[in-house]
Amino acid sequence: MSSGVQSWSPSLEDNDREKFRKRLLNIDSNLEDTEVEKLKFLCRDFIPYRKLEKARSALDIFEDLMTEDLLNEKDPFLLAELLYIMKQNSLLKHLNYTKEQVKVLLPTRKKVSPFRNLLYELSEDIDSESLKNMIFILKESLPKVETPTSLSFLGHLEKQAKIDADDLTLLEDLCKNVLPHLVRKTDKYKKEKEAGQKGKELLSASDINQIRQALPAGSSDRTVYRMNRKHRGYCVVINNQNFTSLSEREGTKKDAECLKHVFQWLGFNVDIRDDVTKECLEEVLQKYQRHPDHANGDCFVFCVLTHGKFGAIYSSDDALIPIREIMSHFTAKQCPGLVDKPKLFFIQACQGKEIQSSVCIEADAINPELIEPPLEDSVPNEADFLLGLSTVPGYVSFRHRREGSWYIQSLYNHLKDLVPRGEDILSILTAVNNDVGRRGPKKQIPQPVFTLRKKVIFPVPPQELPERVPTDS
Repeated sequence: MSSGVQSWSPSLEDNDREKFRKRLLNIDSNLEDTEVEKLKFLCRDFIPYRKLEKARSALDIFEDLMTEDLLNEKDPFLLAELLYIMKQNSLLKHLNYTKEQVKVLLPTRKKVSPFRNLLYELSEDIDSESLKNMIFILKESLPKVETPTSLSFLGHLEKQAKIDADDLTLLEDLCKNVLPHLVRKTDKYKKEKEAGQKGKELLSASDINQIRQALPAGSSDRTVYRMNRKHRGYCVVINNQNFTSLSEREGTKKDAECLKHVFQWLGFNVDIRDDVTKECLEEVLQKYQRHPDHANGDCFVFCVLTHGKFGAIYSSDDALIPIREIMSHFTAKQCPGLVDKPKLFFIQACQGKEIQSSVCIEADAINPELIEPPLEDSVPNEADFLLGLSTVPGYVSFRHRREGSWYIQSLYNHLKDLVPRGEDILSILTAVNNDVGRRGPKKQIPQPVFTLRKKVIFPVPPQELPERVPTDS
C-alpha cells in the first residue's frame, strides 16, 4: 500500500545550482576582510547601499547579486570581472575562466562603470601617508572615523555627493595637492567619457587592442549584439527523419544531438521536435512567435533538418513549406520580443537535384541554365536575420548515414573551436563554408544570407565541449 509520500530527486538544474554555490563558497573562503570591503565598493552600482552595509562576508554579497539576477550558474561573468579588477586571478578557476579569457571579454561584457573603476584604481594608489594628507585638507567635512581606508574615504566623498561620474573637481584638487601623478588617471577618464558622449566607445587603447584580438580583422570599430540579458534565448530544432512518402533521412539523429549539445553549451534552452508535420510545425512557430520570455533573451535560433527544394523545406507529411514563411513569424511586427535581437536560422536540406562540380579551388562552379528565385528572397526584408543554408539553391546537400550531415557536423565543430576565440558568427560560417567545400569527391558549398547590423559574438562558455565530432574525409 502506498504511503502517499512522494520521493524527491534533484533536477539537473538543481545540481548545477548546488555546484555553483559550492564554487562561491570556495571563493569566499579565499577572500580576506579587506577583499570583502573592496568587493562591496565595486558593487555599489549593483546592490542597494543599505544591503551592502549589512554584508559581513563575500557570501552575503554573492547572495545579493543573485537576488538582483546579476549572478547565476549560467552566467558568472560579473563576478569574474570583479575578481579580475581586484587582481584575484587565481580565484577565476572556480568560475571556469582564465585571466586571459576575462581580459578579452571585458570590452564587450563589462558591467562595472568607468567611474567605479577609476575610484578603485585611485584607492589602490593612495598610500596611508597620502590618505592622511587628504583627510587633513578636508578635515572639517569628514566624519570622525578611527582608521579610514582609501576606499572608505572615496566612498564617503561619493555618498556626500562631493564627487560623482560627472564632477571630479574636488578629487582632482586633492590629487594635484597630494599625489599629482594621479591627475593623469582622472584626465584619461574625462577624455574617454567625452569621447563616449560623442558616440564613440568608452575604450582605452589597451581595450581596443583586446577587441581586435577577439574579433575578425577590421571589425573592431563595429558594434556587437548584446549578450548579457537574463538568458541566452531559445533554440528550436526541427528534426525530420521519417516521411509519408519521401526517403528516410538516416543520420539526422546525430545532427540533432550535436545541435542540442553545442547550443546548450552556448547557454540556449534547446527544444527538439522529431518528425514534425505541417500542422505541428505551425503550432511550434506560433508558440515561439508569441513566447513571452523572448523579452529576457539575447537571441533566437531555429534549425531545420529535413528534405528540401528551392527555398523551401518538407514537413514529415510531405508538405512543402517556404523558408520565408517560417522566418516571417519572427519579424518585428509578428514577434516584438525579438526586436533588435539576432534571429539565426540554420537549414540542413537539399535545395535541388544538381551536384556541384569538383574543381581544384580555381574557379567557381556555375550552372547557367538554372533559373530560380535568389536565396535573398527567403529572408524577411528587415534587420537582424541570418539564414545559414547547407547548400546553394538548386543543389543537393550531403548527409552521412551514421555521422550526420557535412554542414551540421562542421557547424558544430567550428562553433566549438571558434567561439572561445571570440569569433563572430559570420566568420564562423565562412570557416564552415571552407571546410564543407573542401570535402569530396562530390562538392557542396553552404550559403549564408543575412541582414544583421552588428556582430553576433557568443560569450565564451565556462566549460569545454566534448572532443570534436568525427568528420568524413
